[in-house]
Amino acid sequence: MSPLRIITVLFLSVTAALYSAAPTLPGIGEAMDALIAQNEIAGAVTVVVTPDRTLHLESNGHADVSTRRAMTPDTLMWIASMTKPITGTAIMILQDERKLNVTDLVANYIPEFAHLKTPSGQPANLTIAQILTHTSGLGEASGPAAQAAKTLADLVPVWLAAKMQYEPGEKWKYTQSGINLAGRIVEVVSGMTFDAFLQKRVFDPLGMQDTTFYPSAAQRARMATGYTKNKDTGALAAAPARGDFGTRDRPPQGNGGLYSTANDYARFCQMLLNRGTLSGQRILSEQAVGVLSAVHSGALPTGFFQNDTYGQRGLNYGWGIGTCILKTPHEGLAAMLSPGTFGHGGAWGTQAWIDPVKGVAYVLMVQRANFPNSDASEVRRVFQATAAAALAKSGGR
Repeated sequence: MSPLRIITVLFLSVTAALYSAAPTLPGIGEAMDALIAQNEIAGAVTVVVTPDRTLHLESNGHADVSTRRAMTPDTLMWIASMTKPITGTAIMILQDERKLNVTDLVANYIPEFAHLKTPSGQPANLTIAQILTHTSGLGEASGPAAQAAKTLADLVPVWLAAKMQYEPGEKWKYTQSGINLAGRIVEVVSGMTFDAFLQKRVFDPLGMQDTTFYPSAAQRARMATGYTKNKDTGALAAAPARGDFGTRDRPPQGNGGLYSTANDYARFCQMLLNRGTLSGQRILSEQAVGVLSAVHSGALPTGFFQNDTYGQRGLNYGWGIGTCILKTPHEGLAAMLSPGTFGHGGAWGTQAWIDPVKGVAYVLMVQRANFPNSDASEVRRVFQATAAAALAKSGGR
């Protein structure tokens, strides 16, 4: 056996031993196995943390079905829109340093936006808060110019050329361009590329060693395959990787460009549960965490449950600085959460909810590409309900 092979086997053996010693809450693994048997997902990693403890860490099923590669806690996932709270955190770091404020005009940092007009012909005067709460009305970047962009700066003229969708503050409409514009503001204010800023100010201090816009070859070897479920046969089929993320010829997109692991994202959640600090590293002030997780969208209905299929729950939710906030719990997947719980989901079914009232965060990592509504998936509901029931039975510990 070659030295490299020996090292690899030893590493995997030690890693497996560490994972087998991880704490688990009763029922979650069995619930995930049942969903895997139903071909809802190929595999899952589930995590439940408090500010200072991991109460549950478990992996089930496969990261890749064809090769029978097992899902493990260090399997890399495309976390998609779970990137957005991290983008909001970057903005709040700069607000802590008094280099900007979320009430500031975007044009203060990107002067070209001073000329942007609303559909009625008025100056848009977009604020940083509006672009991070999906209430700006900014047009989406699309077409060949957007696909050719290699930096966030390249996207500025594309955003400006896109027709405004509505008057700012008039309504909530999920808008990817606004979040990426916030990433560009971070670059302008900090003098660093967005990916370098996050590495230095968030990922390195928190020990998030596998969170990146640009996975290495070694990280790609640990990446989970995404799957779609055939609506007729119920079978899972491998989904093509997203070509607009993950390579160095694409911008570091704050709307959904990050790849991460369950362990890494759980540390980010613990920092927020701890009001901005973890393991002696302060990322945000307590006040900044309060701003990040406060509703800035007013009384507007928001979120992904604004139709009859999902119970017309728009008024149950509000939007913070890159975060979705549960204002009023409702039956189903929000029944176990407290008012003020905040977080975000991702297009391929990943989800993190941070419940500051109960002092707990739930992190779900799966890679299912065609959920009818990834935020309303049965996988998410079952995980959260099972975890909450186990916590209640154990007294929260």
